[in-house]
Amino acid sequence: MPPSKHARKTPEVDVFMAKLDHPLKAEVQAVREIIRGVSGGVTEQIKWSAPSFSYSDVGYIATFNLRDTKRVHLIFHNDAIASVSSPLFEGDYKDRRMAYFAGMADIESKREALAAAVRDLIALMDK
Repeated sequence: MPPSKHARKTPEVDVFMAKLDHPLKAEVQAVREIIRGVSGGVTEQIKWSAPSFSYSDVGYIATFNLRDTKRVHLIFHNDAIASVSSPLFEGDYKDRRMAYFAGMADIESKREALAAAVRDLIALMDK
């Protein structure tokens, strides 16, 4: 059986993060830890030159957009995301939603909403 495209590659992402030169590196790491903490089935890899999250072999959850240097920009790119209701989400695209975090205090204030959104997406992906 070939390796999964969603294989857990946290060491690869750790190396990427160690080399990352971004003004919100600590904030990216904090969001990364929240998402990884939601489920043991969350896998991690590099996609679009940024940390990206998947759920087992089911599909993608979200990927950072690191071109944004003023805030942490997270793209939830999964068709099921349109069925998840969250105060975090911006945009009314059929297959994706955006979430933004202004800094560490904003991340902490949105911690539960982020974890809940990821849990809700995973529940839909499990169906």
